[in-house]
Amino acid sequence: MAGRSIDDAAVLAALFAGSPQGLFVFDSEQKVTRYHPAGRGVPPDDIIGHSAEDFAPGFDRAEIRALIDETLATGEPLRGRLVRGRSPSVPHRTLALEVSLFPLHGTGDGAPGLVAVVEDVTERQESAARLAVLSTVHAIVGSTLEARTTADELVRALVPAFADAASVDLLDDGRDGPCGQDGPRPTSLPLRRVSFAPSAAETGRKEGDSRPFPFPTPYTQVLNDREARVVRVSPDAPWLSADPEGFAPMIRANVHSMIVAPLTARDSVLGLLTLYRNRTDAFDEADLDVARQAASTASAHLDNARSYHREHTVATALQRRLQPGAIPELSAVETAHVYLPESAGGDWFDVIPLSGTRVALVVGEVAGHGIEAAATMGQLRVALRTLALQDLETDELLTRLDEVAAQLASASASAADAHVATCAITVYDPVSCHCTMVRAGHPSPIVIDPDGSPLTVDVPQGPPLGAGSGRAFTPIVIELPPGSLLAHFTNGLLTADGRDQGDRAAAARRLERVLATTTQPLQELCDTTVYRVAPSRHDDAVLLLARTQALPAERVADWTLPADASVVSTARLLTDRQLAAWDLDDAVFTTELVVSELVTNAIRYGKGPVRLRLIHDRDRLLTEVTDASSASPHLRHARESDEGGRGLYIVTRLSSRWGVRHSRRDKTIWSEQQLDGAPADPSVMLDAVDMSAAAEP
Repeated sequence: MAGRSIDDAAVLAALFAGSPQGLFVFDSEQKVTRYHPAGRGVPPDDIIGHSAEDFAPGFDRAEIRALIDETLATGEPLRGRLVRGRSPSVPHRTLALEVSLFPLHGTGDGAPGLVAVVEDVTERQESAARLAVLSTVHAIVGSTLEARTTADELVRALVPAFADAASVDLLDDGRDGPCGQDGPRPTSLPLRRVSFAPSAAETGRKEGDSRPFPFPTPYTQVLNDREARVVRVSPDAPWLSADPEGFAPMIRANVHSMIVAPLTARDSVLGLLTLYRNRTDAFDEADLDVARQAASTASAHLDNARSYHREHTVATALQRRLQPGAIPELSAVETAHVYLPESAGGDWFDVIPLSGTRVALVVGEVAGHGIEAAATMGQLRVALRTLALQDLETDELLTRLDEVAAQLASASASAADAHVATCAITVYDPVSCHCTMVRAGHPSPIVIDPDGSPLTVDVPQGPPLGAGSGRAFTPIVIELPPGSLLAHFTNGLLTADGRDQGDRAAAARRLERVLATTTQPLQELCDTTVYRVAPSRHDDAVLLLARTQALPAERVADWTLPADASVVSTARLLTDRQLAAWDLDDAVFTTELVVSELVTNAIRYGKGPVRLRLIHDRDRLLTEVTDASSASPHLRHARESDEGGRGLYIVTRLSSRWGVRHSRRDKTIWSEQQLDGAPADPSVMLDAVDMSAAAEP
């Protein structure tokens, strides 16, 4: 038994002499009878005979008493409880202690004592907290490509977990996005405050303020050398004199330390991250490393936002430049449109005047976003307009455009998309009031009759452009009364944040109801549609409205003549009478010559009866000659000895525009003259006849 007592005493001596933890033995009155402070050098008189609350002044007395009471009440050990409190010797230093309590049961009816094991885990907890902060930064910063949102996320990740206040100031380039330039920054350049944590530590700058930081200060020093630094703040700090009034709120808030870190990416300075502490421990070198890593992470996302903003700006400018300019007044339709380039995508529209007073209404949507999508859109729009002006049938027009899209897809470095674009085309003829519709992977146009009722128009869905499906495009032809409304749009008009496919169908029905207000002016109706449908700001949207009009019957003259050379004089006579009825005597000489040449060519080289049509449309006169031959005429140079071959050349000299329109059954050669009121100059016709350049089919 004696040897056993000696061993126990040796064990106790060894524990109290060399334990890395603090050991405290409390009697039944919770007073310390023996202790080992684990190297903290606390005088014995401050410990022996005192309660735990007495020699831990920086800690919450109620929290310590609660732990002791819990152990005594349960009689069970209490292990690894974390408590925090102020260091009694180091200002602004928070200690983290891990406390374990073990009851000592006495003999008889005496109250038990306690053994307390205390370990200083401050550094371990601080390291864990720093890692948690960086984990939060990586988790939440950079969810969007928007600089302000990224800055807000950074501040939210750092306050209050790491700093009592934080601000992000970005170099201001006069636009909404951040600017970055290589090398040191002139101190005169303004920085815009894009985010801050509202706190008493605020330095006087408010969100949106844009002005230079005072010089010389830690802010300007960091901008110059791009080195993050810990700054001790006290009322007598010399740099505060650069702007005493501006920095006064910081002093009043008792800010004792701050970190100023540069936001840099690819050798460019984007701005500053500033962290303030006025309630928690002062920043140290380990905290500086956390600030550097947080700033580096945020800088990468801010740089992405800057690049996206730049590309978005260029793409939007390019997209707007590639859209049609002022749309001319047409006899066929009255038009209005709304164009929302919110995401710098490839949505486009066009209104293309065609021969015979017809018009083509086009809306398309290129897959993807950015400069490449805008460039593709421009190429497709130019190609479509070129093909449309060749008077191709709508299905052939889309087939040719599909070939262009396929070539664009094969030449693209990112040709992974299933298609290049979608498109819907409507060609309206105000003479016949016929409307031809065809589409390639695009929503079908909405048609509203003059009394506001939607018309069910089933336009067959063709494959998207560039998809390489090999399927044909099938048009439909309907007749529309004057005053009908045609609405072409892109998917973005029906897309809203969180709206699924079923909601799009509901949005389409809502769009029909909005468009039923047929008496509303078209541009006002466009705006009302945007207000009611409320498309997403994260996608482009186009709405093109067209109200159909009919060309008055008295403005059209139409004759069918036999394919006989003797009818040329009859065609001239009919033309003279019709122009007299239209009070266009000044155009008689020119039009007679055009009619003679076109009818002669149709009889000589065409097939079947010849159809002559004259259309008086506003300030122009259209002449059309149709025959059953599919052969197209072409210009050639005639020799002086040739007796013919000059007819088509004469037509081109006398016309402001001319062309050939093919259908599946026949072809039409048309000529357009501008009626500007000037009398015809006979010398032009004589020169045309005498010129050696000539034409024949």
